[in-house]
Amino acid sequence: MARGINKVILVGNLGNDPDTKYTQGGMAVTRISLATTSVRKDREGNTQERTEWHRVVFFGKLGEIAGEYLRKGSQVYVEGSIRYDKYTGQDGVEKYSTDIIADEMQMLGGRGEGGGGSRGEYRGGGDRPQQQRAPARQDAQPRREAPPAKSNDFADDFADDDIPF
Repeated sequence: MARGINKVILVGNLGNDPDTKYTQGGMAVTRISLATTSVRKDREGNTQERTEWHRVVFFGKLGEIAGEYLRKGSQVYVEGSIRYDKYTGQDGVEKYSTDIIADEMQMLGGRGEGGGGSRGEYRGGGDRPQQQRAPARQDAQPRREAPPAKSNDFADDFADDDIPF
């Protein structure tokens, strides 16, 4: 039985510089406001734009990277999950918040487009360890191919005519 899926994918632009803070344990927590804009035409043929603002939170190494490389106006791809929280404010009134907890991020755009000067994909997460992909390096060595596998004895007895297709 499936447990359910909670997956969010956003591509948008930062509305402000990232806000990075650290927990007492030294873990980075970075928050951004991400704007996504959709465009459609109304009945009269006029273009209508609608901008939605999303609160995105990065934890750990991903939070450090987001805080260091993202800037206001940066275009970014974010994958994560949606989280709804309820808390009591200082005035005693219950308040609600909706956050996107990011576990993947990819900077888009070039230097002149607020992309942080490099293009890279990062994976991270709060409670569970994840793989991190560093930005591609210009001076990286090409990947070496594995040596060819040694032939097996049974493969020598196998003829192409025996293949049924």
